[in-house]
Order: sequence, then structure tokens, then C-alpha cells
Amino acid sequence: MEAYGGDANAPGGPDGPAAPGGPGATSAAGGGSGEPHPPTEPGRPSGSPGRTAAVPEGLPVAAAPEAPAAPEVPVAPEAPPIPAPSGPPGVPDASGAYDSARPSPAGPSLSSPSGASPSSPSSPSLSSSSASSAPPAPGGGTGGGAGAGDGTGAVRAGIDIAGLSPRYGIAALLALTVVAVVACVHVGMVFLHVAPSNTLTKQHGKAIDEWIYPEFEQNWKLFAPNPLQQNIAVQVRAETRGRDGGGRTTGWYDLSAQDGRAIDGNLLPSHTEQNELRRGFDFYASSHDQKNRPLGLRGTLSQQYLRRIVVLRLERGRAAGPGGVVERVQVRVRTAAVPPPAWSGEKVSTAASYRTLPWWSVPAGEAAGGVG
Repeated sequence: MEAYGGDANAPGGPDGPAAPGGPGATSAAGGGSGEPHPPTEPGRPSGSPGRTAAVPEGLPVAAAPEAPAAPEVPVAPEAPPIPAPSGPPGVPDASGAYDSARPSPAGPSLSSPSGASPSSPSSPSLSSSSASSAPPAPGGGTGGGAGAGDGTGAVRAGIDIAGLSPRYGIAALLALTVVAVVACVHVGMVFLHVAPSNTLTKQHGKAIDEWIYPEFEQNWKLFAPNPLQQNIAVQVRAETRGRDGGGRTTGWYDLSAQDGRAIDGNLLPSHTEQNELRRGFDFYASSHDQKNRPLGLRGTLSQQYLRRIVVLRLERGRAAGPGGVVERVQVRVRTAAVPPPAWSGEKVSTAASYRTLPWWSVPAGEAAGGVG
């Protein structure tokens, strides 16, 4: 047991005192006789420390196998420096090098780990810079900043959202702009036309009237700031010829009063009862002078229109009697002011005034209910 002395618990690895060729390879008792180290426990590596099995004194000990030597790693030669590119950015020069400021057109570049040369067996890794892998945008710069600095990004985005090409998108924007400007001008002209007299209407009244008339004429009849303050009644009488051939003249028929009675208490009065007679006389009055002379073709048409209205009313009321016909008619208009309310101190004359129109001959076809 003394043969193992102080070196019995020494590590048995290659770098320990029991390694072949190293100091302490032989026991102290042998004095360099070359006796091998005792065997280790089964399943334990030869180089790991541990308890060794006890060997009886005087028995030979088998020699431990020598550990293989570590292979030598070849030193890579130092790479030559890469010359700076002489061409434009993003274009390879004669040596095939690219400018690092611009991405390579061949795709993402591969970069070696820090400190490793191009010939190192280490696996290459993709560059972490997203800018180097993105293709260059047209006109220079990166793709993400296109249109961000020149103010056209929002316009292009709006065109893309509308699904139009840039040409049609710009045309649509111009059309909308023109429509908006015309609408604003029209609203302003209508406002100045209906507004009370002011400085603008006095200076530009002619231009406003040319814009408004005749298509966009405005008036206050809907709101009636100055409502009608007269009672106007259209009356008619006729000369008839009976079955026996005798003629007579009827009294005055108040056609406006007949329409009034038909409207009173009727929830759904007809349009003819409300407006036909009134609008017919307004048409006549606006197309004739105070001496009942027609003003152009409209005067003749208004006379025929009013005559047909009154003849139909007379036929409806059987003014000519059984078998009789209407030969001539005459219209007159009674106008009287509306009396003021009792609480008003206004004094208004309520006396009626009459405007009597000349006699009009009725054609035979029109007298029978047709058109003359």
C-alpha cells in the first residue's frame, strides 16, 4: 500500500500527474521503474478523479491507455482588406463588392460572425438590418419613405382607396373641386338675391340678376310676407238661344263663390276647384293691358283659355236651358278690399270695383262642350 503514497488520489486525466509522459507518471516507491497507474472503477472515465480499487501488494498493474492528442486547429490566414467601391451606390465594382449603404440587387446579404474570416467554417447568418434587405424605392431612398416628404402620400393613398388609377383619380378630384366651387357661388348668389338691399347688391345687382334669371328665380310667395288683402271674384254671364230660336241674356254667375262653397268643409278639395279659375284670370290679366288688349300671342291664348273655362261652367249649370246653346259670354271681375280686424285702427274702404271684359263669341263646337 505504500507504493501508492501521496499520489494515489491524484487525478488521472491527461493533464494530471498520472498522465503518460508527465511528471509523476511513476509511483514514488518505484522510483521511475515505469509501473502503471492502478485501474479505475468500472464505468468511470480514466481522466476523472475518484477512488481507485485496492491492489494487493506485489501484483503487477496493467498500464492505462494513452489519451489521444487533441488535433491541431489550423490558423486561418488574415483576409486582405476590401477596397472601397468606385462605382455608384448599389452597383458592384470590378472586384464584385457592393456599397454597404445600398442593398444588393441579388437579395439579402450574408454576414459572418464577429471576428471570423470569410474562410471560417462557421455557418453564415442573415443580416439583421431590414433596410439592407429591402429593395430600393424608385427615385432613390427606401421604399417605406416614398411620398412621405413631398406631401403626395395622402393624395396617392386617397386615389388607391377609391380604386382609381392616378390619372382618373386626379380628374375626379378636379371635377369635385369645380362642383364645390360652383355650388358655393350659386348659394351666395341666391342669398344676395333674396337678401335685403345692401352694398353688394347695389354694386353687383346686374351680375346677380344675370345669374338668377330666369332659371333660378326666387320670390317670397311661399312665406307670404305681404299676403293678398283683396277678395277677387270672377263672374260670367251669357247670351243663349233656346230650342224655339229665341235668345236671352242670363244673369251674372259668381263662379268664384261656387268654388268657395265646394272647398268649404271638404278635406280633399280638387285642384281645379282651388286653382283653375283663379290661375286662368291671372294668366289673362298678366297678358293684357288695362284696355283689355292682348300683349302678343300669350294674350290671345289666355283669352281662349279663360273663355273655355267659363263656357264649361255654364254648360255644367245648364245656363242655356233644355235644348239651348251658349252663343256669347262676358266676364267681369269684382275686387273688394278685405276689411281689417276689429282691434286694428286701420281704415280701409271695402267698396267693390269691377273690371268688365268684352263679349266673346263662342264657336259652335265649343258651345257643345268641345273645342272651337
